Amino acid sequence: MFPLLRLFRIILVSLRYGLDELVLSSLNHPLATCLLRVIRLGTRPRKPRGLRLRLALESLGPIFVKFGQVLSTRRDLIPADIANELALLQDRVPPFPSAQAAACIEAALGAPPEKLFAQFQVDPVASASIAQVHFAVLHDGREVAVKVLRPGMLSIIEKDLSLLKIVARIIERLGADGRRLKPREVVAEFDKYLHDELDLVREASNCSQLRRNFGPESGRGDMLMVPEVIWEYTASTVFTMQRMYGVPVGQVERMRAAGIDIPTLARTGVEIFFTQVFTDGFFHADMHPGNIYVSDRPETLGSYIALDFGIVGSLSEFDKNYLAQNFLAFFHRDYRRVAQLHIESGWVPPDTREEELEGAVRAVCEPYFDRPLSEISLGQVLLRLFQTSRRFNVEIQPQLVLLQKTLLNVEGLGRQLDPNLDLWKTAKPYLERWMRQRVGIKGLRQSLEKEAAQWSQMLPALPRLVHDHLNRPNLSPALLAEMAQLRRAQEQNNRLVAALVGVLALAIGVALWALTR
Repeated sequence: MFPLLRLFRIILVSLRYGLDELVLSSLNHPLATCLLRVIRLGTRPRKPRGLRLRLALESLGPIFVKFGQVLSTRRDLIPADIANELALLQDRVPPFPSAQAAACIEAALGAPPEKLFAQFQVDPVASASIAQVHFAVLHDGREVAVKVLRPGMLSIIEKDLSLLKIVARIIERLGADGRRLKPREVVAEFDKYLHDELDLVREASNCSQLRRNFGPESGRGDMLMVPEVIWEYTASTVFTMQRMYGVPVGQVERMRAAGIDIPTLARTGVEIFFTQVFTDGFFHADMHPGNIYVSDRPETLGSYIALDFGIVGSLSEFDKNYLAQNFLAFFHRDYRRVAQLHIESGWVPPDTREEELEGAVRAVCEPYFDRPLSEISLGQVLLRLFQTSRRFNVEIQPQLVLLQKTLLNVEGLGRQLDPNLDLWKTAKPYLERWMRQRVGIKGLRQSLEKEAAQWSQMLPALPRLVHDHLNRPNLSPALLAEMAQLRRAQEQNNRLVAALVGVLALAIGVALWALTR
C-alpha cells in the first residue's frame, strides 16, 4: 500500500508544480501538447522550470532533496538553468528525537550514551537528511562529535529508490530527450551515493585516509585539518570523530576579524584541491561551504577543516596523467595536444579525425582566453569540453564528472573568498612542477625507489627463473599440443626426405654402374 500512496503523492506534487509540463513538452508531439492543455486547463506555469523542480523535490522530503543535489552535479546531462537551481537545495531537515538517537547509539555500540561518554549533549548541533550530530566528551577528556544515522533510513530509501527507478524507465521511453538525459544511469549513481553514505564505517575510513594524506608526516604543514576517527566508538550507524573548532568558510567577515589572510586562504584552497587530485588521487568530493571550516585558534590560524566524508573521489595514475596533460595543454592553448590525448586515452573512437576534434576543442576554449584570467572558470571550461565531447561519442568517466563538480565548488568557494582569485595562475605552476617530478630525473628516481623493495626480492632469484623458463617454458596446453603435432609432422617429413634421398642415391648408383659397363 505504501508504494502506491507514495506514488500518488509524487503525482500530485508533480501536477502542483507543473512538472508534467517538463515531461510532456519535451516530447514535441501534438497529442502530448493537447494532453498538456487538458491537464493544465489551458494555463501554463508562471515560475521558471528549475525553481518548480526544486520546490517539488523539497516538498517530497529528504531523499528527493538528496537526489536533486546529486542531479545538480550532472551538468553534462541536464540544462544549466535546472542545474543552477538544484544546486540551491539544502538539507533543512528537522532533527529526530534524542531518545531515538540514544537508542541507535546503544544498539550500535552496546551501551547507552551516558555510560559511553563522560558528557553527551542531548540536543543535536546539526541535522541533515541522512544523519544528525551530537557533541560529547570521552572519559579521557577528549571532545568528540557523534554522527548518528537516522532510524529506518534504509527501508525508506529502498522504497523511494524503487519508485525513482520506475519513473526513470518511464522518462527514458517518452522520447529522444528522455533517453539523452540517461535517467536510469543518474538514478543508479544516486543509489550508489546513498548506500555509501548510509555506511558510516565507510565514511570513517574515508576520513581516516584523508587525515593520513594531510597528517604531520605528509610534510604539508597545516594546510588541511581532518578530525581523528575514534574507531572504538564507530559502527555502521554511528561515527565518532574528534570535535573541530572553526569558522564556516562562508563567513568571510568573521574570518577577517579573526586575523585570517583571506586572499592567501583562497589560494591555499586551490592548492589543497590539486594536491588531493594529482598527488594523492583521493579527494573530498563534497566541498560545499557547509562542509568546510577554517580554524580561528592561534596555533592553527587559517588552516582549513574538512567535515562530512560521505562522498569522495579517487583517480588512477592514468586519470591523473591524462588530466594534468590536458590542463597544461589548455594553459598553453595547444588544442592539437588536447585532441591527441582524447584519442590516445581511448575515450573517443579510434577513427576520430584529429583535426576535427581539435577544431571543436578550440571552439570551446578560445572564447575564454579573450577574457582576463581572473574571469576564466576552469570548471566551466571542463564542463563545456564534456558537452562538446558528446558529439564525438565520448563516454564521460564518472570519476571525472565528480571531479568537475568538485572543481566548480572549489572555484566558487575560492572566488567567494577572493573575487580576484586567478585559478589558472594558481594552478599552472603546481601542475608544471608536478609534471616535472613525474617525467623528469626526480620522477625516475622516485619510481625506482618505489619498486626497489620488489626488485630486491626478485633479483637473486632471476638466474634460476630464467633457467627454469628456458628449460620448462610456461606454455599453454593447447600450444604444447600444437607444438607436439608440428614436431610429429616434422619427424614424418624427415623420414620421407630420408627415404627420397635413399631412393635417389640408389638410382644414381645404378646409373653409374650401368655407365661403367
